[in-house]
Amino acid sequence: MVQGTCSNAGKSILSAAFCRIFLQDGLRVAPFKAQNMALNSCVTPDGLEMGRAQAVQAAACRQDPDVRMNPVLLKPCSDVGSQVIVMGRPVGVMRVRQYVDYKPQARDAAFAAYDSLAAEHDVMVIEGAGSPAEINLKAHDIVNMAMARHAGARVLLVGDIDRGGVFAALVGTMELLEDWERDHVAGYLLNKFRGDASLLDPALDFMLERTGRPVLGVVPYLRDLGLPEEDSVTFKEGLPGLRDMPGLQGGAAADDGGDVLDIVLVDLPHISNFTDVDALHGEPDVRLRVVRTPADLTAAGGRMPDAVILPGSKNTTGDLRALRATGMADALANLARKPDGPVVAGICAGLQMLGICVADPLGLEGGGTEQGLGLLPVCTELAAEKTLRRTAGVHPHSGLPVVGYEIRHGITAAAEVSEGDRAGRGRADESFAMPDASDDAGPALPVLLREDGGPLGWATHGGRVWGTSLHGVFDADGFRRHFLDDLRVRRGLAPLGRVVAPYSLDPALDRLADAVRAAVDMDAIYDMLGVRPGRM
Repeated sequence: MVQGTCSNAGKSILSAAFCRIFLQDGLRVAPFKAQNMALNSCVTPDGLEMGRAQAVQAAACRQDPDVRMNPVLLKPCSDVGSQVIVMGRPVGVMRVRQYVDYKPQARDAAFAAYDSLAAEHDVMVIEGAGSPAEINLKAHDIVNMAMARHAGARVLLVGDIDRGGVFAALVGTMELLEDWERDHVAGYLLNKFRGDASLLDPALDFMLERTGRPVLGVVPYLRDLGLPEEDSVTFKEGLPGLRDMPGLQGGAAADDGGDVLDIVLVDLPHISNFTDVDALHGEPDVRLRVVRTPADLTAAGGRMPDAVILPGSKNTTGDLRALRATGMADALANLARKPDGPVVAGICAGLQMLGICVADPLGLEGGGTEQGLGLLPVCTELAAEKTLRRTAGVHPHSGLPVVGYEIRHGITAAAEVSEGDRAGRGRADESFAMPDASDDAGPALPVLLREDGGPLGWATHGGRVWGTSLHGVFDADGFRRHFLDDLRVRRGLAPLGRVVAPYSLDPALDRLADAVRAAVDMDAIYDMLGVRPGRM
């Protein structure tokens, strides 16, 4: 089991590394996290929802995601409440105290899922959450030491040395554990180290002498892994510091000129599945930025971006209000209305926000109806039943296939607008008029089609504004290159005309496993597990 002294210590990525290492060494291995709080999720082949981090770890095991790998998923929809998903299905939106009362049922589901999955594998790689020393959470813990006790797991405690104070964090965590909890800890991993690891030797000796547990590895700071972030913690914390991350930068862009496309991702308070843009990171002709304010939309010199992506959200109506409060709603609408403006694309909730309005008759996000940006003549109504499915389709203009998944409560359809009322009214709410932009937007035309011919999204403004309900739409190499080449042509650049950066997690997972294997005492870990496999 991989636990940490804090959130974002690297538990998810190290768990993925161990999954791939054990697979490479010929073991049947599976990941597990009893409870994940994340806004990045995916859909399993049987139409169930689970955390994306465990899906990546499943890929490290070369398995399809299985909801048993993450039986409890919490998706925050406000500062005090989360949608609770158990075994892939939502059971309700709960405030903290409500969920604490529900915890015994969640624990039973988690333990049963673990037992079932463990019976089919040689090794389980279990990920903890936050820190096992959160004293206020211990009484109803189901994801850290309580899970270790149920599984009989040996725990590797991970500390983030890049933050500073890692030895105090490790020793302090051990001091706050009860005796039975300390008995599960087999050793420590120092993560995100920069420099000469031999300089740590006196501190490593001290850790063994002070706590009786060894440091089993010093993992270097690994850049450009090409793997999805687990959740918005890194995304939010990193906005100013994203300038240190090649290919993903916050704030206004330098005017690169040349043939580099400037693509911006709009930050949202409740952003979800921002991993939809991961496949763009590796493209050599793309500069991807994260923006929060209207001023950040333009590059140095006032140049407009080539494309703006409005991502998914766990609270569409709340995030629409936030876009208006910051001035981003007006800024996006103004950009979209310019004849030479950028492509504006919305994914899932982004599609809904681009429409006329979002109605919430059941109060799933607080109730009422929120006016959209009015850039697509479509309306959305939030429904009780959550759509969860993997979906394949086609981009009719190019004939290229797309594939991904849908996770949504909203039902979006082209608005019904009478000829005698050009201001129009959205079908979702009679009180909202179609914004004036609809006069030059044209009708909503399907931009992607399902295999059965139904719409997966709509476009207006000659295709410059479009939205789709399909998460992962840019993962398809052919469609992604077509999208980027279209942006190049709009900029007056020659299209590349071929896939230059195939998107696949598998090579990245091998690189991760190689780096962690070189940094960690795997012989000691195999001794701890009581197995000695041969390398494949």
